[in-house]
Amino acid sequence: MGSSDGPLVVGLDSSTQSCKAIAWSRDGRAVAEGRAPLDLMKPRPDYVEQEVTDWWRAATVALRQLVGAVDPKRIAGIAISNQRETVALIDGAGEPIGPASLWLDERAAGLVDRFAAEIGRERLHAITGKPIDVTPVVYRLKWLCENEPERLDNAKKILDVHGYLTLKLTGTPSASWTSADPFGLFDISRKAWSQPLLDHLGIKPSQLPDAVRSGTRVGTVHAAAAAATGLSEGTPVIAAGGDGQCAGLGVNAMRDGVVYLNLGTAIIAGIWSREPVVGAFWRTMTSPTGDGYFLEAVQRAGVYFVNWFVDMFAGGRSDPAIFDRLEREAAAVPIGSDGLLAGTTLVGCMDPHWDPSARASFIGMHPSHTLGHFYRAGIEAMTLQTARALEEMRSHGLSPAQMVAIGGGANSKLWTKMIADATGISIHKGHNAEASSLGAAISAAVGVGWFESFSEAADAMTSIAETIEPDPSCRAAWDALSARQAKVFPATQFAWRTGA
Repeated sequence: MGSSDGPLVVGLDSSTQSCKAIAWSRDGRAVAEGRAPLDLMKPRPDYVEQEVTDWWRAATVALRQLVGAVDPKRIAGIAISNQRETVALIDGAGEPIGPASLWLDERAAGLVDRFAAEIGRERLHAITGKPIDVTPVVYRLKWLCENEPERLDNAKKILDVHGYLTLKLTGTPSASWTSADPFGLFDISRKAWSQPLLDHLGIKPSQLPDAVRSGTRVGTVHAAAAAATGLSEGTPVIAAGGDGQCAGLGVNAMRDGVVYLNLGTAIIAGIWSREPVVGAFWRTMTSPTGDGYFLEAVQRAGVYFVNWFVDMFAGGRSDPAIFDRLEREAAAVPIGSDGLLAGTTLVGCMDPHWDPSARASFIGMHPSHTLGHFYRAGIEAMTLQTARALEEMRSHGLSPAQMVAIGGGANSKLWTKMIADATGISIHKGHNAEASSLGAAISAAVGVGWFESFSEAADAMTSIAETIEPDPSCRAAWDALSARQAKVFPATQFAWRTGA
């Protein structure tokens, strides 16, 4: 970590499995940090939950570690990046009514199509920007209406992580456009909660927090929160929002032609758009700057698929050399993995098929195939799904010209080179791995007046460490492979649909 005596802003990144508080300087250096884990609960099949109070406990632990390393008086402001599509019900005393349900929760899967039909599938997609899929919160709210209506009726507030943590810090819950948007209950064109959807669910507008543009000051740290966290009383709290959009801001991708690529547990490829373009290959999200939109292609299994494969078939991740060995073997295999094709929808498919029941597969196995072939075929499948999504964005008038990659998969020279070659787009790697925290910090920097605009702030606080250029000589081979690989999903779909 670097150090200085100047003012700092804090990006508090409350993600699915951890909370990270990082203090950032005006030039985008991480000066100090604190971290705390968050546990998941799976009380029954399809349920994924967290204790709501754990969000605050983890935040206080992380912030106390942070202020143990820097004087809290140096902190000019704090903003929150939050795990998306996660919801908590809060009573009039500010206490949770049961656990929160997470974006991984699929209890509402059986009613998704029915609810979409009630609203109108195209209408629902157009209002919210979200294709019909189990992930958005709106379907779990419908599930509560039908299965636990008393919980919903007793909820004074319906909050995401951003709303709950701003409540604990300032006394008033606040949502940003980018934290409200993933609920699937937000009108992305009007930048407001959708009254027709609220009416359909019987939810009062007062049950939801006010949603404001990122960079807006939503309060200050009150005395009790200061005592719990070590922050100075009166520290400004600035709206930031969903971790995916914050990460896009944290790599300065809120510009024409720049793709944010997160090769993490899931794979996200997002590009800024001036208009709210909707399509099957992406979710249309509000931009973390408040201007324009963010088209976000998502594969639920990215590094998750890679880790599962290694644990199941390659001896496990306890061997520190396993990834280097597999990468070397896979690099020696030609494009197309000698006829081996993979389907990597291990935990369901988002774009473009939006099928939560989808499963994974390998097709075309031969005795000559090695672990390196299987490893490469899986990475090829994920690479080409990203490539097809970017091509679809291009067909809608967007111009992806460069990518900025983060996440664990970005450390793979093989994978990043494959993506560059398959898309024909150069890949840049940022200096800072904690892009979501940095994106929140950029919002804080704008909110406290360090910069006049998000673009000025992002230019000052982000930087590029390395660039990977595509090899145009192999593009034809990648295009031919993509045409074959795209057929894997429909060719295998009958198996999980029929139970064969």
